This record gives sequence, C-alpha cells and structure tokens, in this order.
Amino acid sequence: MALLLGSVADDFTGATDLADTLVNAGLTTVLLLGLPDAGSGKLPAAAQNADAVVIALKTRSIPAADAVRQSLAAARLLRGAGAAHLFFKYCSTFDSTDAGNIGPVADALLDEVGGDFTIFCPAFPKAGRKLFHGHLFVGSALLSESGMQNHPLNPMTDPNLVRVLGRQTPHQVGLVDFAAVSRGAEAIRGEFRKLRAAGCRHAIVDAVNEDDLVAIGGAALGEKLALTTGGSGLGGGLAVHLRRSAGTGAAPQDFPKVQGPAAIVAGSCSRATLGQIEHFVKSGGPLFRVEVGALLAGKERVVAEALAWAQSRLDATGPPVLIAASEPPETVVQHQEAHGREHVGHLIESALAEITHGLVAGAGGVRRLIVAGGETSSAAVERLGIRVLRIGPTIDPGVPWTFTSGEPALALALKSGNFGAPDFFLSAFQKLPA
Repeated sequence: MALLLGSVADDFTGATDLADTLVNAGLTTVLLLGLPDAGSGKLPAAAQNADAVVIALKTRSIPAADAVRQSLAAARLLRGAGAAHLFFKYCSTFDSTDAGNIGPVADALLDEVGGDFTIFCPAFPKAGRKLFHGHLFVGSALLSESGMQNHPLNPMTDPNLVRVLGRQTPHQVGLVDFAAVSRGAEAIRGEFRKLRAAGCRHAIVDAVNEDDLVAIGGAALGEKLALTTGGSGLGGGLAVHLRRSAGTGAAPQDFPKVQGPAAIVAGSCSRATLGQIEHFVKSGGPLFRVEVGALLAGKERVVAEALAWAQSRLDATGPPVLIAASEPPETVVQHQEAHGREHVGHLIESALAEITHGLVAGAGGVRRLIVAGGETSSAAVERLGIRVLRIGPTIDPGVPWTFTSGEPALALALKSGNFGAPDFFLSAFQKLPA
C-alpha cells in the first residue's frame, strides 16, 4: 500500500489532533511518538501498511537548529518510505517566536524536497481558529487578544501571520486572501502562480470554513507542491483529495474496551484548561494541586505526595482524579522571572511526567488517562516509553482517544491546552467504548 501522506508534527498533542483529523477524513493512520530507532532507516512494522503516518516530535520550543535537525530526520524517514506528500504540522495558534521554529523548519523541509514554494495555513475552523486577511482569530478574538499573548513559552502578540512568518525567514512571504480562496481551487492555484512569479517562497492562506480547507488542499496537490504546512484542518483538506485519488478509505475501527482507574494530569495554563479544571472541581471532582513553590522546595516529595493522594482515591469504577500544575499565566511568569523560564518549565514537566508514570505503573494502575498541555504530554509519554498509538474515537475537535498496543491497553488522550469544551475532563471518559 502506498504511503499517501507523511507528516512531521512539532508536538505530541498536535500530532494526535492531526491523526484524528486524517482518520475522520478516511485515511488509515498510524501515530509514531518520537523518531523511530536509528539504524534500520525504516518505519516500524505497525506503520508500513498505513495511508498516512504522523511522526510526533517535541520541537516547538527548542533551539531552531535542533528543531531543523530532528524534522529533517523525520522527513527523510517518511520520504524513504515512499510518502507521496510531506506535511509539516504546527499549532493552529501558530505558536512560535521571532526566531522560529516554524519558518526555519519549513525552509529546511522545502530545501529537502527540492521545492521553491509552499503554503502556511494553521486555520482549524472546528476549533474556532480562522484566518482572514492574514490575521488569525481564535473564536471572535484576534490571536493577540485570545490569551495566547500570555503564553509562557511562545507568547503570540501579533495576529498578522504574514508579519510573524516574515520575521522567521529570510524569504519573501505573500498572502492568498479570502477573496481568492472563496472562489475555489483554481483561483487559489492562480494566486500561487502569481506569488511564485513575484518571488515569494512562502504564502499565508486565508481559511474560515472546512470547504476552504478542502479547496486549498486541492489547489496545493493540483500545483504538485511537494510540501505543505499548517494545522490539522489543512491536513484534513489534503486527505480528502489523497483518498479520492487513491480510491481508498479507512477500514472500520474496532477499539479496545479499556477498563480501570481514571486520572487526569494537567500542566497547561491556557484559558481552556484552567476553565476545565474549574468545571471539574465545581462538579465535585477531586483535585491535587502541584504548586511551583513546593516543587522548588523538593520535587521528589511533591511527586510522592501526589501519588499517595491519588492511590487512596483511585477506583476502577469511580470518578477520575485530577493532578494539576496549571496556574494563571501571570503566576507562572512570576516564577519564571524569579527562577528562570527553562528551569521552571523543566521542573513542572519532569514532576508531572514522574507522577504520570507512577499513576500508570503503580499498584492498581491507571488505565484511562488524560494529559493536558503539549509540553506536559510530550514529557509524560516519553517517560511512559510509548512509541506507537492507534487513533480512537474523537472526544472534541482535535482531541481523540488513543490506545497503546499490548495488554493491558492504556486509553490515552493527549489534549492541547487550548482545546476542549469546559466539561472535557468529565465528558471524555463517557466517549470510550463501553
């Protein structure tokens, strides 16, 4: 079976988001967490008969040179496996800084495929992310007024993505605006050609609904772009055309029925996650709060206290327990200013990763688990040693349940901090196969 789409994703939650979108668009999809072991130069057996393979990296906030190196390694593996199209997946809020990493990675990948032009479209209308005149909206608010301006790692203070990307690349950045997109794939292709002729290597592309993304995907494939970049919405638009051209469709899914204790580990300080924590607590859910001050005084003691607290409350048929290090952005900034951004971030991630491992590996271990926050999810999954995931039912747009192989299976939801309805932490468990 031909590999129709190979994707390099810059974090783990975004990768599950994309994989969920591809499955719902009809492509059999395998998600690989991290680069497969070097040596064979081949995809693992579980991925060799898939329509699409997504490789999840943890490159969003690391030095640009390291992000480029890892992304190129993943791209070469996918292309070596015969991927017909390469897709670089990043967040629908375009999380990055003036130094990257979206621009540098895209430039390197475009050089790798021998291309001279690619597009950038993070729009994900199902989750309220829309692009209009090059400006990114989250719901009704501009990106810079959505809460993302307070992001502790990649604060987004400029909603104009032409300007944002222009600060990350030495190449000219153009715009395909909604007037062209609304006229369909042929009009979009015409704009691609105009921008190429004008010397643009990159183009931000407007999109406000799902039909726009399908048209953009058709235009990109019609122009034979070897590389496209964007959020999972564009991945879905590409998948529609790739499935049609190959005459393929996803086989019926048979998901495992996972039973056992349930837990939630949250490290995101986004508005959505803070609201989900508040809703969970108001609904009577048990919460253990991991405070940065306590971690600075002794991480091992906090980890032990959290696990002991959870152990006394875990029950195979009972409600989930929630362990959260999520704090308001202004509080996080205060800790970062006092103790260093990287130190505080690593301390939180490593503590939550150890707690997650203890929840799953301990006696009567957790079998149904939600992890909230991109950095937290990456650290937790790495600590658990999970390398391959099957995609399960969608919980909310961009967030599916996934399943590990082997017995006993672990049902795992990796949630981007910005995603999910207020009742996500409660409703998610109701969407697992009974």
